[in-house]
Amino acid sequence: MFASKFWSAWKQSLIVVTPETVVRWHRAGFRMYWSLISRVRKQVGRRRLSKEVRDLTFQMVGENPTWGAPRVHGELLMLGFEVSERTISRWMKGASRDPEPAQRWLAFLRNHRDVIAGMDFFVVPTVRFQLLYVWFAIDHGRRRILHFNVTANPAARWVIQQLRNAFPDEAFHRFLIFDNDSIFSEDVAGSIAGFGIQPRRTAFRSPWQKPWCDDSTSYSPRYMRRLLASCGD
Repeated sequence: MFASKFWSAWKQSLIVVTPETVVRWHRAGFRMYWSLISRVRKQVGRRRLSKEVRDLTFQMVGENPTWGAPRVHGELLMLGFEVSERTISRWMKGASRDPEPAQRWLAFLRNHRDVIAGMDFFVVPTVRFQLLYVWFAIDHGRRRILHFNVTANPAARWVIQQLRNAFPDEAFHRFLIFDNDSIFSEDVAGSIAGFGIQPRRTAFRSPWQKPWCDDSTSYSPRYMRRLLASCGD
């Protein structure tokens, strides 16, 4: 009690560092840390792909449309470019493909439209909430329905019988276009070849190559239903 009267701050001498001093040090340290970060521009994250590698990737994809990401990645590694296959796969999605295959297909349609036929299915819902499958064959040149029929259970043998009805005489058409539906099996393709007609499957994920397409313009299922109804009348 006697010492506290003459020296009121005697407790502070027992503390090495005061809380205010620690807070002041922390603030000064943070100011120094952020000032150093602002001065030194260090790259953060994945290294950016150079323009040279991007242009070379786009060129490879354009000149070789059948190449995938592993092939392009291997070619770049042999040229001395260190880049991951995942990066190449991501950049390949934005590369423009060679339009030559599409031009060849359209040229094929224009040059042989008079001897091309197509077949396909579309679905019609009934009042009782059932599904009927309408098969039809259409002449590509004159847009004329050659034959159509309806079934609730489509099968390959049933399609082969419809082909016999659609092409009963000597084959006038040279090509028959159809998609990759599982119903159009190898037996169906063999039957088409037996009629003297060359089967032609459309490419995967190419709806513009549908058998009722003409110069990349397709008719809607509603239009096909109206066309088939007019043929039935």
